[in-house]
Amino acid sequence: MQSNAQTVVVLGTGGTIAGKAADAGDNVGYTAGQVGVQQLVQAVPALAQVPLEMEQVAQIDSKDMSHEVWRTLALHCERHLARPEVAGVVITHGTDTVEETAWFLQRVLAPVKPVVITGAMRPSTALLRDGPQNLLDAVAVARHGEARGVVVVMSGKVHAAQHMRKVHAYRVDAFDSGDAGPLAVVEEGAVKVFGEWPRGEPLGTSTLGSDAYGWPVVEIVTSHAGAGPAIVQALAAAGIKGLVVACTGNGTLHRDMEQALIEATRQGVAVLRSTRTGGRILPTIHDSLPSAGELPPAKARVELLLRLLSA
Repeated sequence: MQSNAQTVVVLGTGGTIAGKAADAGDNVGYTAGQVGVQQLVQAVPALAQVPLEMEQVAQIDSKDMSHEVWRTLALHCERHLARPEVAGVVITHGTDTVEETAWFLQRVLAPVKPVVITGAMRPSTALLRDGPQNLLDAVAVARHGEARGVVVVMSGKVHAAQHMRKVHAYRVDAFDSGDAGPLAVVEEGAVKVFGEWPRGEPLGTSTLGSDAYGWPVVEIVTSHAGAGPAIVQALAAAGIKGLVVACTGNGTLHRDMEQALIEATRQGVAVLRSTRTGGRILPTIHDSLPSAGELPPAKARVELLLRLLSA
């Protein structure tokens, strides 16, 4: 008989893993978020032997991920992780914004138990769907005795929230952790660990307030050839609280956009530089605006949002 200490809570949010297409040969013309989390679990016979609880938190295409769903997810994870019988939480999620959700949950919760996010690049109706295996692997990671923190499990690899990115629009192996590499792999249910599980000081769900509708507005702009001040000036005039800039190279900015950003900071807009190239930004004597380090633009936006909420 399984120990209750090995119970895994599976939270469904929709995404491609829960998507359906009219034609089994169609891997792109599907509608996301059509299959409930209980059906997803039932499609993996091996999970019948695992003590699981399922809960549908949302049913959306992850391109439409909202702050309110993030807040709800954080609260659900916090509540379940506090239960002594729960070994970990698995979240089924769309791949478009999974890196943002993962970083958000890691910064807010920094859990000592694992929160494992998984999904699929092909819908549930595909001839060779990847969702069932990803879900099986995610549960294995959630039950691994040493696992902790927020990780993403796809294609047999375990990626730390801080490092993982979606790097391909179509392939099944669409996720990568850059120079850090995956922290573990899952082989026939066994978790082989190479790196350190995510750690950190949690900001806490109290940072998120009573609802997400009053959260500060933080946007992303891109520096490029011919970039000018207009978009920065317009956003500052609209009253945004934060701006992340997807910079060229090592955090460099078109001079016209840079001047507008400096002026925006004088008006009270918080600014972070990220790089659109991958890798981390190294400091130089020419830096006029703070850097997000190794965080890509989408995660840098999450980071700036949380900093503003914590201020």
